[in-house]
Amino acid sequence: MRVLPSNQVTAILPCSINRLRIVAQKPERDKTTMPRIAILDDYQKKSLEAADWDSIPDADVTVFTEFLGHDAKRVSDILKPFEIIVAMRERTKFPASMFVNLPNLKLLVTTGMRNGAIDMLTARAQDVDVCGTELLPYPAFEHAWAMILGLVKELPKEDRAMKAGGWQEGFGVGLKGKTLGVIGLGKLGAQAARVGLAFGMNVIAWSQNLTEERCAEVGVTLAGKEELFSQADVITIHMVLSERSRDLVGAAELSLMKSSAYLVNTSRGPIVNEAALLDTLQNRGIAGAGLDVFNIEPLPKDHPLRGLENTILTGHTGYVVMELYNKVYGQAVGDIIGWINKSPVRLLN
Repeated sequence: MRVLPSNQVTAILPCSINRLRIVAQKPERDKTTMPRIAILDDYQKKSLEAADWDSIPDADVTVFTEFLGHDAKRVSDILKPFEIIVAMRERTKFPASMFVNLPNLKLLVTTGMRNGAIDMLTARAQDVDVCGTELLPYPAFEHAWAMILGLVKELPKEDRAMKAGGWQEGFGVGLKGKTLGVIGLGKLGAQAARVGLAFGMNVIAWSQNLTEERCAEVGVTLAGKEELFSQADVITIHMVLSERSRDLVGAAELSLMKSSAYLVNTSRGPIVNEAALLDTLQNRGIAGAGLDVFNIEPLPKDHPLRGLENTILTGHTGYVVMELYNKVYGQAVGDIIGWINKSPVRLLN
C-alpha cells in the first residue's frame, strides 16, 4: 500500500477538493473486481497505521483526512465511486438522501455498534449492509476528568501565563470535600463517579430512571435533578442523546448552579442547550465549562464559544486514543473481509 501526494488526489476523484490528503492503493489490478474503499474523517491520519489494510484482497483504499461538509448532495457526489465506506461514528451523516445518491455503495462500516447519524432503514431498503465495531469503555471518562482537573486548577490560564513570561497567575480549587454531580450512571458515568470518590468528593447522581440500587452499587448518593444542579461543585454528563435527553440542561438548570461550579459535557452537544450555556458563561453565571461536544461539528471557526476564557474546548476527541483506533480500524478491516467472503460480522441492519 502506498500513499500518494495530495496533488494526485484530484486525478482519482471526480472533484477537486483540498480536503483530501491521503490516497492509499495497491499496484495495478483488475478494476472490475477491486473494491473501492473510502475511509472518512481520519483527521489524525492514523487509519492506515492502525490496521492491516493490505489484508483486504485487492483493495483500493482512499483516506479522507478532513471533514467533507454538511451538504449531503456534495458529499454523496464525492463518495459516489465507492462500494465500501468506513465512517467514524457520528462525524459524517448518512441520511436517507445520501443512500439514494450512492448507487455503488454496498457496505457501510461504522465505528461503534450504534450510530445515530445513519438512517439504518433506508440503508437496508437500498440493500446496503451496515456493520459496526466495538469501542473501548474508558477514553471518554478519562477525557472528562482531564477537563475537570484542567478547569478547577486553571491549567490553561497558567499555561498561557507561563509561556508569556508570567508566574503564578492561576488560582486553583481543591476537590476533596466538594460535591461531584454525575448525570447518567451507566458504564462511563460510574467510572467518572469512582474517580470523584477517589479524590474524596461527595458524589451524587441523577438521571430519569436512576435507582437507589444502582447508586449503591457504585457507592454514590441518588439525588433529584434540582438537588444535583444546586448542590454540585462540578457536574459531568454521561448520557446517550435521545429525544428525552435533548436540551436536558437548559437555562432553568444552569440558573440553579453555583456561580463557582463547573459543567463538563463529553457526551453529546445537544444534551445541553447551547444558547443557554453560552449566555450563562458570558455572564459568569458559572465558573466555567469543559466541552468536547457541540450542536454543530466541527464547531464553526467563528462560533462565540471559541472566544470565551472560562472554557476548555476540545474537538470531540474524548474517544480519540490510539488504542481505540487500533481496535475500531482493525475490526473495520475484519468487517470488510467478512462481507467480501459473504459472512458479514457485527451486522447492524
